[in-house]
Amino acid sequence: MKNYLIVALAVILLSSCAESITRGKQYAKLYEEKPVSIVVMPPINQTNAVEAKDFFYTTMYMPLCEKGYYVYSPYLTMEMFQTESAYDSEMFLENDINIFKKVLGADAAMFTIIKSWSRQTLTGSLTVGVEYILRSTSTGETLYHREGLINVDTSVSAGGGLLGTVVGMAATALNTAMTDKVVAGRKCNAFVLSDMPVGKYSPDYGKDQNLEAGKSYIKATVK
Repeated sequence: MKNYLIVALAVILLSSCAESITRGKQYAKLYEEKPVSIVVMPPINQTNAVEAKDFFYTTMYMPLCEKGYYVYSPYLTMEMFQTESAYDSEMFLENDINIFKKVLGADAAMFTIIKSWSRQTLTGSLTVGVEYILRSTSTGETLYHREGLINVDTSVSAGGGLLGTVVGMAATALNTAMTDKVVAGRKCNAFVLSDMPVGKYSPDYGKDQNLEAGKSYIKATVK
């Protein structure tokens, strides 16, 4: 029995000391293809929050731009997708997407799947489950994949005391009803995509391969 315990402890110690995976290894295909431009596909909404799709769609632009990629404006592509009956991204998720290379010149397409959307109105707490998939428009390969279950605090502070608490709860309820989807979208995108290798227009381009890669699935609370 004692020997088994020693072996078990040794395995635990060895696994804890194991070399962490770098971004260069975890996202090897992305570094190999070096996409410059990205088209953001309309989110695939698997929740009952109908409005979440459009709100989330428009919040993808800035985080990807800040990563150093050329991103086609969702406000422009949305009309094109709707006109061409391509607003349902489900039909492209696992099929050929070379059309976006031919029509737009995009190197990659970013898909998002909104899997859960749970809100506590009075406390301003919103929990969102989202999956991100970046696919090459040339090869169809997945270049980046990450999923997060993110708890977002959208509460509004209104001072101390009983009155402040009541006012704060009312303000939070109003604020959450109007802006929770936008706030949640921005915070989720920025947080989960923080692990994504930078693009050509970032000053850190070509310098982040040896950085430690984050987990492919994360749970976190974002203020």
